[in-house]
Amino acid sequence: MKKIILLLLIASPLFILAQQSSFAVKQSFPIKSSGGWDYITVYKNNLYVSHGTQVNILNKQTGDSIGIIENTTGVHGIAFDPIQNIGFTSNGRLNNVFAFNVNSNAITATIPTGENPDAIMYEAFTKKIITCNGRSKNLSFIDPVSMKNIGTVDVGGKPETAVSDERGNVYVNVEDKNEIVKIDAVNLKVLGHWSILPVEEPTGLAIDLKNKRLFAAGDKKMVVVNFENGQIVTTLPIGEGCDGLVFDNNKKLIFTSNGSGTLSVIQQKDANNYALLETVATQKSARTIAIDETTGLVYLPAAQFETPAAGAPENKRTPVIPGTFKIMVVGKK
Repeated sequence: MKKIILLLLIASPLFILAQQSSFAVKQSFPIKSSGGWDYITVYKNNLYVSHGTQVNILNKQTGDSIGIIENTTGVHGIAFDPIQNIGFTSNGRLNNVFAFNVNSNAITATIPTGENPDAIMYEAFTKKIITCNGRSKNLSFIDPVSMKNIGTVDVGGKPETAVSDERGNVYVNVEDKNEIVKIDAVNLKVLGHWSILPVEEPTGLAIDLKNKRLFAAGDKKMVVVNFENGQIVTTLPIGEGCDGLVFDNNKKLIFTSNGSGTLSVIQQKDANNYALLETVATQKSARTIAIDETTGLVYLPAAQFETPAAGAPENKRTPVIPGTFKIMVVGKK
């Protein structure tokens, strides 16, 4: 018994050390222009940041301003066709997508979508651009060669984020239905509706192609789903106010950006086993996220907000304090 106690006493400092945070905010890139924001995207050596009526482009290593894509009113997201090297923005208040030249940042085409296009992605199997249209409750499929909207798929609710298994299937979070919808991206039809309760109002979504898993985040919970049959594998606790989730396939880590001011880091042990590794302090409002797959660095937009006026409705957004918007870079200490 004494030997066991002694071993425990010797091991305990190591255990405490192992529990200390290994991730932290390493640097911040200020963006001085005004307005709200939504998604952020890493493409090659740049960060593309949705911001009010424009997209700010930064060098991902230094934070230096590279350029601006203007007049993207209500912009939500940015996606890229890596084959043609063309960028696309989803313009929520314009109900369209802009195609832009990644060298000059000039807009080269305008493509109509459903109402309030939100998240946007490139689907590698069909080589199409897809938008999640929140108000019209459907997805738009865009041919980046002809620059035309070639069809829509109704999903029965508000689509948030979509991912692809790169075999012709697309999966999308439907926020107001608490489900994931599986879609045939070749024939443009719904293949299934999968409830992901107890996760409610799912927003962030990522995919693990090798293990055939989906990771969907809602408020305070994340769910792991088998994307072959829609079965829930497990659920895990995360921070409050999550609006984004990414998967580091190299390190087998899942990151959820929580608007309450934390980053939840979850370790994938194998296809069916996961554990909350740590909770990293970020900043309140840092709710969306992007990962640089080449470096493992995580990028989080955030800003400070004015104090709400007395008696103001709880759901009314308060203005961003000018000069406080920034991109936080999170990595290993």
